[in-house]
Amino acid sequence: MFSSITSGTIHGISSCLIQVEVDVSKGLPCFQIVGLPGSEVREARERVKVALKNTGIRLPAMCVNVNLSPADMRKEGALFDLPVAVGILEALQHLPPQSARDILIIGELGLSGEVKPVKGVLPIVTEGARQGLKHCIVPRENAMEGMIVQSIQNIEIIGVSDLREVVSYLSADRAGRKQMAISRKSDVPALLEQVQEDDELDFADVNGQYAAKRAAEIAAAGFHHLLLTGPPGSGKTMIARRIPTILPPLSLQESLEVSSIYSVSGLLPEKGRLMTRRPFVAPHHTITRQALAGGGRVPAPGMVTLAHRGVLFLDEMTEFKREVIDILRQPLEDRQVYLARSSGQYRYPTDFMLVGAMNPCPCGYYPDVQKCRCTPCEVQRYQKRISGPILDRIDLCVETSAIEIGQLTGAGTQESSRQIRARVLEARRIQEQRFGGTGLRFNCDIGAKEIGTYCALGDAEERLLGQIFRTMNLTARSCHRILKVARTIADLAGEEMIKEAHLTEAVCYRTLSF
Repeated sequence: MFSSITSGTIHGISSCLIQVEVDVSKGLPCFQIVGLPGSEVREARERVKVALKNTGIRLPAMCVNVNLSPADMRKEGALFDLPVAVGILEALQHLPPQSARDILIIGELGLSGEVKPVKGVLPIVTEGARQGLKHCIVPRENAMEGMIVQSIQNIEIIGVSDLREVVSYLSADRAGRKQMAISRKSDVPALLEQVQEDDELDFADVNGQYAAKRAAEIAAAGFHHLLLTGPPGSGKTMIARRIPTILPPLSLQESLEVSSIYSVSGLLPEKGRLMTRRPFVAPHHTITRQALAGGGRVPAPGMVTLAHRGVLFLDEMTEFKREVIDILRQPLEDRQVYLARSSGQYRYPTDFMLVGAMNPCPCGYYPDVQKCRCTPCEVQRYQKRISGPILDRIDLCVETSAIEIGQLTGAGTQESSRQIRARVLEARRIQEQRFGGTGLRFNCDIGAKEIGTYCALGDAEERLLGQIFRTMNLTARSCHRILKVARTIADLAGEEMIKEAHLTEAVCYRTLSF
């Protein structure tokens, strides 16, 4: 007696469908799972046997063989419990033959027969819909994730809470199955169009620091990397945490991409609702290289991937180990991380905006000779914790000064996040028109081949850039980043061409006092 059930698994952040083949035959009693299963998958034998018993179905003394195909791919997690149980029930004829044909089934089983939630439902259901499956059985707590796909593609989601509901659904006729399916759909476009005015953070709370707020606006408009440096209490962290309030909203494609990453990581908020805001990830400075870049025995997305399409904020950047910060070289340049493990090759997207905050010296008050007591050697050693190649990849560097008492009394007179976001969105609209059909999104995406097309300069601007290049001894990468920042400044000003004033302002963000 043989049956085949369609399920799925996660490989990195992508997914693929798995055929759970079950054969029940006479012979010495056994229950074995083959097909390169991980420890959680092998443990499914005990969970399935007890769950079936507590549901009222006792396995006979027979030989049960389960194969997970393709057999050369490592399978991890407990999401195969439910398809294995359904395969056994179909092979034992407790379910009609072919009752689970063309149905994607995923879920973990409790010993009572309860169907528990699992990670990665969103990408697995998306892959099932892409391959033409029309029905999907998922844990009830993961039904919201499936409904996201149901709103976009033609697939029917069935949320179940225990094994009895699965048996009832597969034993029912077409009309009965239709009644058990979730008919309500999520209005995904409406979710993305909602203007998020309920943010507790607002740039109106930041008094003074006009240069830093201007740099944050430019960074948000062009999705450029930003470094804030200054004494303690000058508002670096305050400004950085408000950058998401002025960023352009996620597009539908970006939202699905980010939601898939968080689904694989088990971090989707509100029981599987779609991610509608750009991520803001702020790891502690004690983070390891593996936690930042991703990896582990079972490779999982790191912080740089959780920040995809959003902001990676490194507060007290000089307190991070230098080798940890240097891990960012490839993600910043290639916008993806490749990991090679014995179980296979993994690729994780890392298209994020890097925002760093740091003090200029160990005490934090350099170059204020009245307060700073650090020696020149201590200051240099402290600043060298961030390598030159990392600084070369940061588009905007700006200093924050100590706040005066007069600036603190200016509450209520500062620009709000809504006002700044309006300018950012207009600059974003200009970029969408410019890059239409090219695959580029923001000015930061402009590559070396496109610089001449999108960052064309007049004769006066060419002479100024040449003078800047020679005077500051810039690298080619730094020169390109200045041009991209100048392009964003021109977009914020509504100018079609880059002017000398835009270049001059962009250059100011490449210089620091140390």
